[in-house]
Amino acid sequence: MTKYHSKKVTINGIKFDSKREASRYLELMQLSKAGEITGLTLQVPFVLAPAVRFASERRKKPAMVYRADFVYSDVRLGAVVVEDVKGVETPEFRIKRHLMLSVHGIDVKVTR
Repeated sequence: MTKYHSKKVTINGIKFDSKREASRYLELMQLSKAGEITGLTLQVPFVLAPAVRFASERRKKPAMVYRADFVYSDVRLGAVVVEDVKGVETPEFRIKRHLMLSVHGIDVKVTR
């Protein structure tokens, strides 16, 4: 069990953090086979803030990264979609979603 009582699932050798995320993957695979989406990729990292070193600390802090569940091109929309599957929207996710829009100009699609 992971936090928020989600259960990890493996499909086609790919590990997903929840049944909901695995189910969405299967839906997206069907859309891909139907030619409605292309270029489906999983767990795509986006840097939200570079690594920094605070004057009061010896070690450098790593970059702040948002990892999208899915990224694909929607053929009908003619646009790239960055999607995250959420059962619970945490404060951390809301901040990262905000930063994705302000830093990269990307409005993350949230699927429940």
